[in-house]
Amino acid sequence: MAESDHRVMIGLEVHVQLNRLNTKLFCGCRAEYQGLPPNTNVCPVCLGLPGSLPVLNKLAVNHAIMVAKALNCTISRSFNFVRKNYFYPDMTKNFQISQYEKAGGVPVAHSGWLGFANDSLERRIRIRRIQIEEDPGRLEHPEGIGSSKYVLVDYNRAGVGLLEIVTEPDLASPDEARVFIQKLRSVLEHLGVCDTSREGAIRADANVSVDGGNRVEVKNISSYKEIVKAIEFEVLRQTKIIEAGGSVSRETRHWVEAKGMTISSRQKEEEQDYRYFPEPDIPVVSLDEDALQRIFDSMPELPDARAKRFVEQYGLKSYDANVLVLDKGLADYFEETVRLYTNPKTVANWIQSEILRQLNEKKIEINQLAVTPGYLAEMLHMIETGEISGKIGKRVLVEVANTGLPPRVVVERLGLTRIADVEFIRRVAEEVFRENPDAVEDAKRDQEAVNYLIGQVMKKTRGRADPEVANKVVRQLLNGG
Repeated sequence: MAESDHRVMIGLEVHVQLNRLNTKLFCGCRAEYQGLPPNTNVCPVCLGLPGSLPVLNKLAVNHAIMVAKALNCTISRSFNFVRKNYFYPDMTKNFQISQYEKAGGVPVAHSGWLGFANDSLERRIRIRRIQIEEDPGRLEHPEGIGSSKYVLVDYNRAGVGLLEIVTEPDLASPDEARVFIQKLRSVLEHLGVCDTSREGAIRADANVSVDGGNRVEVKNISSYKEIVKAIEFEVLRQTKIIEAGGSVSRETRHWVEAKGMTISSRQKEEEQDYRYFPEPDIPVVSLDEDALQRIFDSMPELPDARAKRFVEQYGLKSYDANVLVLDKGLADYFEETVRLYTNPKTVANWIQSEILRQLNEKKIEINQLAVTPGYLAEMLHMIETGEISGKIGKRVLVEVANTGLPPRVVVERLGLTRIADVEFIRRVAEEVFRENPDAVEDAKRDQEAVNYLIGQVMKKTRGRADPEVANKVVRQLLNGG
């Protein structure tokens, strides 16, 4: 049986760092921990030392509520925190301050959904709950998971605010998981609660089941780009076991990015193993209508609304608008360019073709690209005024991306200005005629063959000849002119 013949159920536990905050979730340590010497961004609170007391970051609650509203969730008017107990070296106090939906626990939000289109099919993935919790420290396996003889621990990340967004097992394929994460990432970026380009900003655990078999939790998926790879491997692994007549064990597996595979870690814990109980040091948080409304009123434009505005304001097709807003940085880039070059459709076309090609080839984000909105607008003006052709423009854009030089400087240095001199183009065309006598005879009988000769003129001038002038000169020569 093909893999597609099997019924796949995927649920995600997406961990989103609230890295737009200045401080950690329960203390005054910096939320920005990357690039610091190990174990220097810590204090008694985030280390859980005896006698230290956590104080909840109010802005973290505001960010959580905005995300919950954007994901169509029911927001709890009062919620509490719990201790999730487990022995693991990334938490010095052997418990994590988190939230829970049972045994008296109430998360910040529940019962939501996120919609998206995949292959023209409208999908709505249910959100079971959103909870606020603290990030653990970072474990470093010098020789890779399963191979290292020792593990290093850096607690700089411990206590950074996290949102855990738990879906129902509604995703039916790795590709759906990809589209879901892309849409979620766009929502988070538009809300301004998470810089998703930072390492570890979005991590996930994936719960995967094939043909109704045991659920396997895949942990240690360290970025949104790795989520699809991990799920693809796990679906294939379980499918092979089932087709061989075996049964899939309920367990926790780790995604080993360097090897592109999951490895068994431990038998899956049951919920009771965590011994949840209410966090005694943090009081219940209550929200009134006015507080919620103030948060709602502060929310920025979300991706779906922005795509609709792009259609109405700029005359874009719905598909093009949705491609642009899927990446907030790309949508911002589009609008900034349109302010400088007022032809939205042309701008959108260049972004979706040449700009995205550069991002994919260089494996970078839009804010890292040397082609600024101003540079793209300048180049488009040069094409519009006839200084360069569209074909030359593509070459210029590549050079700008590689060098960071302005388009006009690139054109001057490489001698790429469009040639409109009729006599010069005539001399080139005559040379083409001498070199291609058979093609000339064909062109006299077949109008389609004329394009070959025009193409040779363009080739000899490295695309710099004005196409209209080249067309006119070639046809004149064919007619004896």
